Amino acid sequence: MNELDMARAEINQADTEMATLFEKRMKAVEKIAAFKKENGLPVRDPAREEAVIERCRQLIGDERVEAMYVEFLRSLIDVSSAYQSSLIEGRSVAYCGVEGAYAHIAARRLYPEARCVGYKEFREAYAAVENGECDCAVLPLENSYAGEVAAVMDLIFNGSLYINQLTDQPIRHALMACPGVRTEDIRTVYSHGQALSQCAEYIRKHGWRTVECANTAAAAKQVSEAGERDAAAIASEETSALYGLTVLESGINDSANNTTRFAALSRSQNRPAHTGLREDAGFILVFTVQNKAGALAQTLNIIGAHGYNMKTLRSRPMKDLQWNYYFYIEAEGNVNTENGRMMMRELSAICARLKLVGTF
Repeated sequence: MNELDMARAEINQADTEMATLFEKRMKAVEKIAAFKKENGLPVRDPAREEAVIERCRQLIGDERVEAMYVEFLRSLIDVSSAYQSSLIEGRSVAYCGVEGAYAHIAARRLYPEARCVGYKEFREAYAAVENGECDCAVLPLENSYAGEVAAVMDLIFNGSLYINQLTDQPIRHALMACPGVRTEDIRTVYSHGQALSQCAEYIRKHGWRTVECANTAAAAKQVSEAGERDAAAIASEETSALYGLTVLESGINDSANNTTRFAALSRSQNRPAHTGLREDAGFILVFTVQNKAGALAQTLNIIGAHGYNMKTLRSRPMKDLQWNYYFYIEAEGNVNTENGRMMMRELSAICARLKLVGTF
């Protein structure tokens, strides 16, 4: 056997071993896909992918092939992600509104491979996940202009679902109408009440009458179906194409700093592994405290003593107990550590009710 044949034999042997290892890897990918579907997590995780590449890069001793190995890894990760997507295609995501609503845009952004199902109310979308009708729900937590979404906060406190990821969706309202309608023809604008308030100065300047709709996309749909020549809708630019409307003006918000934070909720709690300090790690707690002096301060001191930085603290009235409140905290850091578990044990001892509703 000459040197060429010997080299080819070595390649054949390596290919045989790689085929076996590839099958083993894809079996692990199947388990990951099942976990992500159950927990409502996205297929791609850029931070994790880069960590894998960096770890494997250091295993290469020959610098001449290191760059090619990184390229090989990226291709392998793409293949694995595509396989995950094919396994999760049946995933369904609940949201509140109709196609083209900001919630729908956020859901498609988080789960581009999933089937999105719209519901009329937040509680219906939430219940669809609780009863197994959908795999996860994408619901708004707060808006930078209008504040918290109280109905969703109450669902999170009283319900059984967990927040597994958050995403910020920029809100950029546009004025749209049926083709041929001009701005000067408009007498009435339709939109969600919050969108109308966010564009109040623009509407006042034109002297238009306003009509509230269930959501922005529903307003666009109504204007399109009615075919009114003196009406317009305020919604996202993406909505105009869905309902055959023409955008007359974009960015009509009174404030350019307008963002809605959406949460992805599922029946299972995501528990990220502790792999060191992550700048984007976080968790959400809801709790009640005993009705005695200093109870809330004691709770906050415990969280701070364990090194967790609180980003958000809110209180909401409890529906079943007059003049009683529950609290919502969003904090930075990985709570799935021994330090986090110790903190939770200490909180459990002083909180009348405590729930870790989100880790991400």
